[in-house]
Formats: sequence, structure tokens, C-alpha cells
Amino acid sequence: MPVTAVVGGQWGDEGKGRIVDYLAQDADMVIRFQGGDNAGHTVINEYGTFQLHHVPSGIFNPRTVNIVGTGCVVNPETLLEELRTLEETGVRTDNLYLSNRAHVTMPYHRLLDGLREQARGGRAIGTTRRGIGPVYSHKTARIGIRLGELLYPDRVRERLKIVLPIVNQELATYGHPPVHEDEILSRVREWVQHLGDRIVDTVPLVRKALRENRRVLLEGQLGVMRDLDWGIYPYVTSSNPLASYGPVGAGFPMRYVTRVLGVVKAYSTAVGGGPFPVELLDETGERLRELGQEYGATTGRPRRCGWFDGVAIRYAAWLNGFTELAVTKLDVLDTFPEIKICVGYRLPDGQEIDWVPDTPLLEMVEPIYETWPGWMAPTGHARRWEELPENARRYLERIEELAGAPIRYVSVGPRREQLVARVL
Repeated sequence: MPVTAVVGGQWGDEGKGRIVDYLAQDADMVIRFQGGDNAGHTVINEYGTFQLHHVPSGIFNPRTVNIVGTGCVVNPETLLEELRTLEETGVRTDNLYLSNRAHVTMPYHRLLDGLREQARGGRAIGTTRRGIGPVYSHKTARIGIRLGELLYPDRVRERLKIVLPIVNQELATYGHPPVHEDEILSRVREWVQHLGDRIVDTVPLVRKALRENRRVLLEGQLGVMRDLDWGIYPYVTSSNPLASYGPVGAGFPMRYVTRVLGVVKAYSTAVGGGPFPVELLDETGERLRELGQEYGATTGRPRRCGWFDGVAIRYAAWLNGFTELAVTKLDVLDTFPEIKICVGYRLPDGQEIDWVPDTPLLEMVEPIYETWPGWMAPTGHARRWEELPENARRYLERIEELAGAPIRYVSVGPRREQLVARVL
């Protein structure tokens, strides 16, 4: 069976968790391959409503092995809270494993993130202040601490003697008191007590699954427009949400990925700063936000809303190599008499382009729209492509044209069963 990478094709918050939850009913393994607790995947099923920040969305299938991969950064505090919430609602979590090579988001990472963002003032990036930037930067600087090292207290102490002077020096510039080694070591002991058995070398697990032809899903976080290299830098995350990074973060050769499922909303949303050409700062934008309940799963911040960006999806499809698409929240558009799709950008000099330029130029573009008739009918009942209103199908077919990839799934409501699974 091929490995399926499920990745975001917009600015994040596309509904990847909802799609992975559906696909995981037939999956043997789900691997989160990058990111940390800075983004939440919303899943609604028979157990309730969940915001999964660390735990893969396959956790609800007790037969599925769930792995937080090496490309991730893990905050043990929020992970333990997440596990408690799941277990209190009757969800088994004994099928979750953590890569011993994943880096630990320490309390001082969150502290640094908040202080740095505050210091930027009007030039703030719009981070979630969860410590993601600092922990990934420490990883790159080779002063980070990995999950597997937590199992060896003396080694953690040695690592802290290297990193804490650097951290405290920066904290002093903000007038903040220093972080003490004993405080961190006390927390480490608690984390190991509760998580130690889950911290393993995941390579043997993944290798065995692939050699036995098991169904494996890669679950990405955020979307292409927040990619560290190809997104709207510097308003990006500190890792790579692209499908091509999936094998790196999960730990297997790229040749196993033969299916790339790009997840997009039927409209566009974004959280945080940076250019967002299709943003609607009017009643329509407010209506999209309220109908779609567009508030950040991690921060609760209201999301910026706009029409579907066909330029961005073309860009995402090229960078990820989408073999198919999943379109979420089509039902949010059920009551709009007219719907627009951005098909190009207009530069200040009047030139029209159909590609995503780098951030300085993207900040200056104006969207070029096509107007499509709405369908003015409920779609929540649809389970087959043919049951969708004709105008809804035409709208979706236009998205397919822009992406150059067929639509396989369409969600028409928040519940797991509210999904059109199209036969291609």
C-alpha cells in the first residue's frame, strides 16, 4: 500500500485533522512529521470534539499505531494535558509513541517566544507564543534537548549547563529573571514518569510497517504558505509542512510516498501576520468567519477570511505534487448567492501574474476574481458527488482545474460521516 501524505494547501487550518480522522479508520499507522503544539487539528466524532495539538488524528482507531515523529517538537506539558483529555472521554492512548529524536519544547522556549514577539511591537510575526521558533532554532544551533535524552538525567544536566547561560543572557536583555536548572530537572523527572514508556526509537516501527505493506498516513501541520522556505517569510512557521519533508520527519525513504492529498477549505483563512491577498475586511468576511466558526484552535484568535485563492492552490500543488484534493467546509458557502475565486494577482504597475511572488511583492498585489453563482441549497446531507447541487459541483470542478488535481473528498459538515467520498 502506498504512503499517503496529508498536507495543507493554504495558510493552515484547512481541516487536515478531520480528513486524517476519516482516513485513519482504515490506516495501520499515522505519523505527525513536523511542527509542535502551535496548531490544533479539530476532530469531531463519536467521542466528542477534540483539539489535537501533538497527538496524531489516528488516535481514535485503537488498531492504528500513532507516532509523533522526529521532525516534531514536543511540549510534554501540553501533551500530557491532551492525553488526559482523551483518556477521560474513553479514548485509548496506549497506541501512541514518541520519537526519541524529536526535540523538547522547554518552558524557556515559550518564555523566549513571548518576549521576542512582544519586543517586535508593530512588526510582530503573529506567533502562537508556544515556543516553536526558539526550540527549532536551538535544534539548528545544536543546543537543543531531544526526548530520548530525558531518560538520562545526567545527560540532561550536562545539556542544560550549555543552553541555560545562553537563554538567561537573552532573558536578561528583556529584564526577565533567569531560569534555574533545578526547576527544569524537576519537570523532566515528572515528564519521564508519565511519558517515558512512550519514548522509543521509531525507525524499527516504521520500517516494519512499510516492509509489511501497511497503510501509513503522514499528517502535516499548517500549510504551504507557512512553510519556512516557501511560505510568506518571515510570517511562517519554523518547520516545513510540505509533503516532501514528510519522509524526513517520519524517517523513511521518499519513494514510499505515492499519494499526496492536499487539504484546502472551500474558501481561504489565515491566522497571524503577513500578506493574505484575498482577505475580506467587510461583511462578507465577517459572515464567512461566523458561519465557519473561524477561530484559532490553539489561540482562539479570529481567523482572517477571504475567497478561495486559486493562485495559492496552483503554487501549493506544484510544491507538494498533489495527486488529489480534499475540500473542506463546502457547506459554509451554502447560503451565498455569489462566490468568488481569485485566479490571478495584479501588480502595482498593472501587470497581471498567475504565480505567488515573494513576500515583498505579494504584499502589494490585488486579487483578480472570477464570480461564480452560488447554489443556495444545503449540502450537509450529501454523501455522493451526484448529490451535491450542480453549481457546487461546477465550483469544485473549477478548483480542480486551478490545482491540476482531482477532488477525492468533500466535507459538508463537521461530523466524520459528513463527507463525500468521490470515486475517481
